[in-house]
Amino acid sequence: MAALTGVRVLSRALVVTPNLGTWRGLMTTAAVRATPRSAVDDVKVEGAFPVTMLPGDGVGPELMHAVKEVFKAASVPVEFQEHHLSEVQNMASEEKLEQVLSSMKENKVAIIGKIHTPMDTEYKGDLASYDMRLRRKLDLFANVVHVKSLPGYKTRHNNLDLVIIREQTEGEYSSLEHESARGVIECLKIVTRAKSQRIAKFAFDYATKKGRGKVTAVHKANIMKLGDGLFLQCCEEVAELYPKIKFETMIIDNCCMQLVQNPYQFDVLVMPNLYGNIIDNLAAGLVGGAGVVPGESYSAEYAVFETGARHPFAQAVGRNIANPTAMLLSSSNMLRHLNLEYHSNMIAEAVKKVIKVGKVRTRDMGGYSTTSDFIKSVISHLHPPHGG
Repeated sequence: MAALTGVRVLSRALVVTPNLGTWRGLMTTAAVRATPRSAVDDVKVEGAFPVTMLPGDGVGPELMHAVKEVFKAASVPVEFQEHHLSEVQNMASEEKLEQVLSSMKENKVAIIGKIHTPMDTEYKGDLASYDMRLRRKLDLFANVVHVKSLPGYKTRHNNLDLVIIREQTEGEYSSLEHESARGVIECLKIVTRAKSQRIAKFAFDYATKKGRGKVTAVHKANIMKLGDGLFLQCCEEVAELYPKIKFETMIIDNCCMQLVQNPYQFDVLVMPNLYGNIIDNLAAGLVGGAGVVPGESYSAEYAVFETGARHPFAQAVGRNIANPTAMLLSSSNMLRHLNLEYHSNMIAEAVKKVIKVGKVRTRDMGGYSTTSDFIKSVISHLHPPHGG
């Protein structure tokens, strides 16, 4: 059978054209293959979309198993091409990294677990972790975490709906550290106008596209006057191009307090790398923790889907207690990115139905159910989506 022609898929990323400096919605191509190529431990479906899968460390492989089981039950037309990269299991090398990058560059779409970076204060090699190197080589500059309350699961704050957008290719995560004198370590924080403008534009484009009314820039420009001052200045300049979107600024420490006291005041938040890492985790805790919040990262060409709060949860490995909610919701977002709306809605509705009913809940949500119990329950709730 002749191979089907590629279909144009609307990317969720809204990016700047580097040479021209003009912003546009990017169109990426996801090839539909009539005869999927072979790959290790792949899920093969005729005419499927190829997606790179990187299970990562900790409970990552168990969460990916949940995704594969649910996709199989829902007959999702996706072919997973699985690769393994781990710094803690001695499964990391330049060769493996290049294999993963090659797969991700070809497929344009990936779903990944957390690649854990071991702490080693005596380490003398490359300071950039494999996780960071992946993001840099693919230029995954925008991390998006949609923090939304799950109906049926009560927390201190309910009916929350806010989005955290984080620049994740520079800032404190530059890996530029050195010992300038004995006992004195200097760590360089890099802030550039180009990348600050890019993430600010992404945030305002996102707010416009999603019908949101406010963007809050989070910073520490009162202390880091040049670095965060430049980031804040870029956000202010971009905000002037969007008169219909309300723009506010907030210092990072106050933002943490305000999120705990009154998170309803926020809509879309945009911030540099480290602040985003902290706020992602804080906000996830408001709606149930790392196990329930999905996340995604974008470049001009690629889309990577993951959990919103990146934790390996190593203490749960092999115990069948990990919560697959975040990864399943992230996989649903991935399907929407591929224009597989029917399957995306079916899986998301099944996951939310299980949580709303409340009979099957993992330990992190106050229940006693296993990961397997949750997967089975989600599969039993797979029905054609409303309006589908």
